[in-house]
Amino acid sequence: MAPWTDRVRPMSTAAVAAAVADHQAEEPIPPSGTVRQAAVLVALADGPDGAEVLLTRRAQTLSSHRGEISFPGGRVDPGETFEAAALREAFEEVALDPTVVVVHGRLDPISTMTSGSFIVPIVGTLDGRPDLWPAAAEVERIMWVPLVELTRTDTFREELWHFDSAPRPMFFFELDDETIWGATARVLHQLIRVALGI
Repeated sequence: MAPWTDRVRPMSTAAVAAAVADHQAEEPIPPSGTVRQAAVLVALADGPDGAEVLLTRRAQTLSSHRGEISFPGGRVDPGETFEAAALREAFEEVALDPTVVVVHGRLDPISTMTSGSFIVPIVGTLDGRPDLWPAAAEVERIMWVPLVELTRTDTFREELWHFDSAPRPMFFFELDDETIWGATARVLHQLIRVALGI
């Protein structure tokens, strides 16, 4: 059962931004060992059904996570902040002008097992949905998905997977024509919980 059962309601971008600003995110301290530090941009804009989040489908030609639904984002360059990296990657992937993004805060960092990445989600809002263009080498599709759609009882599901004998919850958001899972689903799950205060 979804943690937000019976609490589904349209959420405005301003309300989500305020909740994120109040959220005390964990310090981004990468685990020991060799990990790739990365940042993703969780960009929000208001639509007919409240706050919508910007997602992409990764190109099939990429070496990792090909064809998966993701946030714009990628590796943090030396001397770059997580915020700067998220904005730069969003510009490179979907031509999102960084000057139109208002950054409100971070979500808790997550680590991935398959690609060995340490990811810091940066949450920002837009005043409307700008024209965007996918970088053909990286992005196949650009999507705006209402948060309220992600909280429908027939959209979210959770499974328990075992890695090295340790159980770990795996989240899935089943849209009409896409399945969101992995790191992206973990970030969305966290975003919704922060937005709803649960």
